[in-house]
Amino acid sequence: MWSPKIAAIAAAMCCGMATVRASTYKPARPPAVPLAVRTPYLNSWLQCEPECLLPDNWPRHWTTQILGWQGLVAVDGKVFNWMGKASQNTVVNQLSLEYTSTKSIFVFDVDGKVNLTVTFLSPVFADDLSRQSQQFSYISAKAKSADGGTHDVRLYMDVSGEWASGDLSQKITWAHDKTNQLDYHTFQRTEQVEYGENGEIAAWGRWYFTTGSYSGLSWQIGSDQVVRNQFATNQTLANTVDGTFRAVQDNWPVFGFSHDLGDVGNGDVERLFTLGLIQDNVIHFAGINKTLDAVPGLWQSYFNHDDRHAIDTFYDDYQYAAAHSNELDKTIQQDSVKAGGQDYAAITTLTVRQSFGALQFGGTPSKPYIFLKEISSNSDIQTVDVIFPAYPIVLYMNATLARYLLDPLFENQESGAYPNKWAEHDLGTFPVAKGYPSGNDEPMPLEECGNMVIMTLAYAERTGDTSYLKKHYPILSQWAEFLVEDSLIPSNQLSTDDFAGTLANQTNLAIKGIIGLKAMSRIANLTSNSDNWGAIADEYLEHWKVLAINNDTDLPHTTLSYGDKNSHGLLYNIYADKLLDLNFVDQSIFDMQSNFYQSIALKYAVPLDTRHTWTKSDWMMFAAAVAGPDTKALLINKLATWVSDTTTNRAMTDLYDAETGGYPQNGPTFVARPVVGGTFALLALPS
Repeated sequence: MWSPKIAAIAAAMCCGMATVRASTYKPARPPAVPLAVRTPYLNSWLQCEPECLLPDNWPRHWTTQILGWQGLVAVDGKVFNWMGKASQNTVVNQLSLEYTSTKSIFVFDVDGKVNLTVTFLSPVFADDLSRQSQQFSYISAKAKSADGGTHDVRLYMDVSGEWASGDLSQKITWAHDKTNQLDYHTFQRTEQVEYGENGEIAAWGRWYFTTGSYSGLSWQIGSDQVVRNQFATNQTLANTVDGTFRAVQDNWPVFGFSHDLGDVGNGDVERLFTLGLIQDNVIHFAGINKTLDAVPGLWQSYFNHDDRHAIDTFYDDYQYAAAHSNELDKTIQQDSVKAGGQDYAAITTLTVRQSFGALQFGGTPSKPYIFLKEISSNSDIQTVDVIFPAYPIVLYMNATLARYLLDPLFENQESGAYPNKWAEHDLGTFPVAKGYPSGNDEPMPLEECGNMVIMTLAYAERTGDTSYLKKHYPILSQWAEFLVEDSLIPSNQLSTDDFAGTLANQTNLAIKGIIGLKAMSRIANLTSNSDNWGAIADEYLEHWKVLAINNDTDLPHTTLSYGDKNSHGLLYNIYADKLLDLNFVDQSIFDMQSNFYQSIALKYAVPLDTRHTWTKSDWMMFAAAVAGPDTKALLINKLATWVSDTTTNRAMTDLYDAETGGYPQNGPTFVARPVVGGTFALLALPS
């Protein structure tokens, strides 16, 4: 069913003409729409301000930098704008936007004569490293008659040099060429800075914009005004290359294609485009040998280091990719509805591309790695307490991927390069994973020790890979010893919610450590080692129940910190007990918290704790996953309502004000972070 939220009707004055625009949304009106989102560097969005209208709006990088991407269509000689803000032509009427886990589908009415359907497909191949290794997305455009007549249709699309550099003063070079089935434009920075960024946009690599070599194809590289005016005036391009290489902002070079679709009637006429980035090396990583070494893009092993082979294969794979994506979309939709209803499906399907869009696949088929970028908060690489909330989507999609995320963390620390006895917080700043030989990473010792033990066991349980537990048992034991020291009475320290500051005796942090000890007990048993942890965990849990619970109230609940009876918080860390199927934490605690949450819920969420009215969507879904039916439905409904109502206008934030639905006042602005994979908490639980 289409969402009841319908865009307000607006009149867009353009070239002296008014075009009425009204769009419906299915399953909801998101804060931003994923367009081409595959990796940290192919990460483009349509911001919804408040409506999600592609005509007359620029797609943007998650940072909000404009990524020049212009779409035009000519019908019976009259030119219309369906994407981008450069055109002075009349904008089309956007009829609808639908998002699925892998697709954003726009339907436009062009002058009442033609319906144009544009689908942005960013496939997710959790079970296919070859396909997942490519930093490319598809754009399909289909035209058909809307009035029963036949119409002459010409389709235009271009991208600008803004994709190649966050520093618009940088000079770029370009070329046009062909393969057996493709025409393509390629462009890149003249000065390649491997492992460098400007404004979070890669300073190295080669961009490719491709389309099929159909009869009726024309193309052009040149100034934005020259190329776009060429199509607007002639409905075709000149098949020429501007030979003056220059800065991105110097007469704005663009790379355009035009397809003459001929006479379009009642059947769909489709043309396909692809857009993406090829990088030879993707990460600089200090692994087991302690030196910074290049990690090649995983794509190289599968495509013989050959750009043309890679772009040809990706284009040729479209039918498979579309069919695979349809099946994945269907599976996630059905599983989500079964677990939490249609509201839950509206949440999970919005978070898939964002979650995988923070992952970079590198290495070789025999030794693959996945490196995660902590997008927007501080750009750390392999942040343990960002992997942890994202973990549910990984376990749900393919638990084997979890190993490729954990491996870099184990390798760096088992090399002896990290001096502290607790687990490392992260490995540096993306894309350089050099670790912290001085031990000066952000200190979250209890948080990260608990996270690493819990995640490692979860991986082994889902895959049956107990050899992984044996391989890493010494360092897991080291971290467990720290949990013995610090879990029951946590020292004054940060938790993953570091924006709230340090705090001693954190109730929620303590239970994570205690569950971590119980998880270590299971690891010991699975690896035929002496269990030095289970009895301690049992003892700690009994003490914790005395210290953590406020029973002097009509609705007993845990406090934010021991003894502070005026406080409370989301006890999301008990989720790990259910995830690992430990049956360790008393069910009465789950029930107690579930009942209490209903009494403190605000308009859009239950607040994270009593220090603010802020909440975290990932932790709220952790709590929903282990709550009673009524509370689960309440938490899901509040988050789904927030998705449609929020005034935030960038890639889905995980931190917002539970009362206003906006970004937290005087707090950080988190966007596009992979932690939204935590919304899969219900689906990641053991069946």
